[in-house]
Amino acid sequence: MKRVSLGRRIRFHSSIPIVGVHLNWHEYDQKSQELLREADFICYPSRLYEQFFKALGKRIFPKNCCEFIGNKIRQTLLFEWLDIPHPRTCIYYGKSRMEKILQDFSYPFIAKNPVGSSQGRGVFLISSDEDLERYLENHNPAYIQEYLPVDRDLRIVIFGSKPIHAYWRIGRAGDFRHNVSQGAEISFDDIPESALDFAEEVSRRCGFEDVGLDVIVFDNAFYVIEANMVYGQEGFRRCGKRVDEMIGKIKLEEIL
Repeated sequence: MKRVSLGRRIRFHSSIPIVGVHLNWHEYDQKSQELLREADFICYPSRLYEQFFKALGKRIFPKNCCEFIGNKIRQTLLFEWLDIPHPRTCIYYGKSRMEKILQDFSYPFIAKNPVGSSQGRGVFLISSDEDLERYLENHNPAYIQEYLPVDRDLRIVIFGSKPIHAYWRIGRAGDFRHNVSQGAEISFDDIPESALDFAEEVSRRCGFEDVGLDVIVFDNAFYVIEANMVYGQEGFRRCGKRVDEMIGKIKLEEIL
């Protein structure tokens, strides 16, 4: 099987050539064009090329990346379709959004940018009519989710089909968010093995092959909050690891 990668995530695997991402086909030299034409498997093809390569019948790694990256609406639909535990979430369109939301949810609840937000930005705790009106001024559709009061979550990174890293993200006092970029602490203590099993099962069922899953524990049950295809590296740095070096030790032949 012939393999080639556009992205550099697997650059420590010398057996897979990396050709980079260029906006124009003619920017690839002749050798790179031949590699791409002949490849059976293309890794990290980028949003620009993924659908193109799929249309040509080429296999892609990681699967289900560009279709779901940064899109909370699609992720929620996927989790619900597969009966994966996920906080109760509803999407609202149109002028009567506020009325419909308040029929379904009681304060407080979570509202989010449905597409494109990351690092805790675009996530709001809605506690009053004023909060909701302010959110709805700039959000149509509205993405509304039940608030499960916990002080931390787990970031579990899956590569291929197995967890390769996990850590707690403990939110600052008074902040409902657990993002490291928002000041959350990182802890590697007491990671439940059952949480890793849960994340592995979620990624397998969803077809996610390189993903950071955000998982919370509420009432002794696990819930997946969202899937991050572009996940932060601080949790790796804090324990002296590099994700590309860790991936470099994995036998890709068992995955691709």
